[in-house]
Parts: sequence; C-alpha cells; structure tokens
Amino acid sequence: MTHIAPGVARCPADSVQDVLRADGDTDRQPEAYKTESYRFLGDEDIDFARFTSPEFFQKEAESMWPRTWQWACREEHIAEPGDYYVYEVVGKSILITRTEEGEIKAFYNACLHRGTKLKPANSEGFTHELACPFHGWSWQLDGKLKHLPCAWDFPHVDQEKFALPQVRVGTWGGFVFINMDPNAPSLEEYLGPLPAHAKAAAMENRYIAMHVEKELPCNWKTAMEAFMESYHLVATHPQLLIANGDINTQYDIYNDHVNRLFALTGVSSPNFKGESSEQKILDSMLLGDRATLGDRLTVPDNGRARHVMAQYFKDLVREQSGLDMESRSTSEMIDTLQYFVFPNGFFFLALSFPIIYRFRPLGLDPNQSLFDLLVLPPIPASGERPLPAERVRLTADESYTTVPGMDEAIGIVFDQDTGNLRAQQEGFTTVKKRGMTLANYQEVRIRHMHQTLDKYVAMPPLD
Repeated sequence: MTHIAPGVARCPADSVQDVLRADGDTDRQPEAYKTESYRFLGDEDIDFARFTSPEFFQKEAESMWPRTWQWACREEHIAEPGDYYVYEVVGKSILITRTEEGEIKAFYNACLHRGTKLKPANSEGFTHELACPFHGWSWQLDGKLKHLPCAWDFPHVDQEKFALPQVRVGTWGGFVFINMDPNAPSLEEYLGPLPAHAKAAAMENRYIAMHVEKELPCNWKTAMEAFMESYHLVATHPQLLIANGDINTQYDIYNDHVNRLFALTGVSSPNFKGESSEQKILDSMLLGDRATLGDRLTVPDNGRARHVMAQYFKDLVREQSGLDMESRSTSEMIDTLQYFVFPNGFFFLALSFPIIYRFRPLGLDPNQSLFDLLVLPPIPASGERPLPAERVRLTADESYTTVPGMDEAIGIVFDQDTGNLRAQQEGFTTVKKRGMTLANYQEVRIRHMHQTLDKYVAMPPLD
C-alpha cells in the first residue's frame, strides 16, 4: 500500500477547480477563485472539555473575546446621528452610536456612577444623549460628560476627565466591528485577504432583508463548527446531494483569523446515488419560492444546470437591484464561497445566497449560544436602502420555517443544521474518549479555529 502524507488525500471526484475550468469562463473568474491555500495542521484530537468546561469558557471570556475583532452591527443600524445599537458578548455590553459629526463611536455600556446600563441589552434605536435611567447622569454622543446631577456633591469628580471609556471601532463592507483591546492589530491587518477577495461582492451595498436570532442548546463553538465543513451533507441534508458538492469542497487557510470554504452548486455530490440529469439538478436548485419567480427553467441540449442557474440569478439581480451581472462568472453567481473571520463571523459572497452568520455565547453559560442569521441582498434598483429588518428571536425548539419571509426549503435546511447540536453537546460528557477526531482536509477549518483560539487563551486576562 502506497503511503500518502497526511493532508494530501482528496476526494477522487472532480474538484472545485476542475468544475470551474469546465465552466469555460475562467477569463471572468476572479483570481481568488482560482487559487488554493490549504496546509496540513496536524491530526491530534481536540479535547471535548473545551466545549463544556466552565474554566475554559472563563479563559475565553477573559483573554479571547476582549482581544478580537467582532462585527457588532451594520452601518445602517446607526445611519443617523443619535442612532445606537447594543452588542453583547460574555457579559460585556458595548454601545455603538453615531455622533453629531457622523463619526461612529463605541463605549462600554455602563454608567460611571454606579454601573447601571445606559441602554438595555441587545437594544437599538435613537437617542439625543447617553443618559443613565437610574440617577440621570448623561453623556454626549461623543462620550463627553454632559450632565452631572448635584455636581456640588461630587467635588472629587473631574468632569473634563469623566468621559465614557471607548472601545475600538473599525468598518468594512458596511459592517461595524468592535475590539476591546487598545493594542490589537488594525482591522485591516486582521481581515487579511478578505476585503480584496470580496471586493466584487460589494457588501457595503447590501441591506438587511431578514435577521433571525436562534437560541441553541450548545457551546458557541459546537454551533459554529456545524457550518465550517460540507462533510455533514450526506447524513444531515440528503435532499441537497443531487445539486450540491460536499466531500469535494475546497478548504483554504489564510492568516490566523481567516479561512474559507468553497463548495460547488449545480453538480451532484459524489455521495449521490440516485438518478441524476442536468434538468433534475436544475429543478432541485429551484428551492421553494424561487420557482414562483418565473417560468420553469430548462437546460438546453448539451447544456449545464450551472450555466442556466447562473443566468437566472444574473437576470434576477438585474431586475431587483439594477446591477449588471453579465461579466460575472458562473461560480461567482451560484457557488458557496464562505469566509470565516475568527472568532465568530461568516461571510458568504454569492448573490444567490446572500447570508451572514455570527455565533456567540448566550450569557455566561458554556452550554448555551446564540446564532445570528442575516440575509443581505443588494440595495434595490431605486438606490434607496430599506430600513433594517427587525430581529426575529427563536427559542431552541422553534423552527426556522416559522420566520416570516423564510423560504420553507431553506428553513428546513437550517433546522437540520441546528437539530444535531443538542445531541452533540450532550454527547461530549458521554463519549468514552478524550476528544474529537477531525478529518485532515475536510475539517481543517475547525482545527485552524482551535489553534488560533489556543493563542488567545494562553494570554493573560485583558484588564
């Protein structure tokens, strides 16, 4: 038997790059689509205690979460002076607002008098000032102390120096990021190749058409890892195999904070055992409400479902947003190009599935998490950005299919994804081995995330 070095083996079916070359439009393919950036990161088990231990959770809370860049909201959440948005993670509450001069600021959301939150947890809205509801201390939108009731009784308070403590802010693609570490690298350095790779996706020209928060009965990493590989499709999403790649997905590693999944759409999985044809693949791609947007699509003789579906979305995007997509490649329109930004952000580039994910602990419980799902289509052809959709909160037992406007077929897919998580979290304390055993290639993004996490939890707590 020939020995193969660890990490070298690949699915014997057509690779992502094979399919892209067969599309016949490599001249229109962005360079980022043509490259691979995998490296073998080891094959040691990952300790299950990382998902259940209160002590490990505390290390994350003290050393990792305060030092990393996390997208907290979209710029349209704070479009006008006085608009604010509250982002919370591991007991920290961050108040983001826009000043009268149009600058974005972020502050620790607590009064400097007796610590009361200035704005309620996870709230958003408009305010003229940042006022404490308890005793009426207030600050200007730029954080300067505005009003100190009974100032005569506080001669020890230097009002000029009593500004709200700030949190670092950065923006990219219409997202507002925060970082509690004043010595952290810049957001630009942190994001590595993502802004360049995603330039054509124009994330800044999107709007929030849907925002779902789902409570999950598991550790935040358990939830997140369910979306970091395509290996689970054959068991979890068998209905998708006729029109989606899975074990032939491409995985790429960039800097410590960024990795990528590149999955094919419009081709049958190597695991698919049923009868397939280009027309059946195309019919399967027209999930739910999509089929009602026009006449039934047909694959011409010697044609490919990928090409027909890509043209369908080009026409649809032009109709809905006025954008000319004719110069875009087939892959840009329909394939899943998903970038992960440590510790908790997922960005999808294709306009056929314009979604964004975020995962974080729910409160201070290592066995509970919150999953944010945003749908971000392009701004309509009118050029006017609609107001952000209101958040819909689901409990662990509520279905995505109950969300107003959710495509039922897609809601079922998300129910399948999150349906495994309770059993997995409970299994961590039952399994008779120390840790999880990962695939060298298909689950490398999970290992990459844990290796980056190790670097942060090894640091001392951030003051």
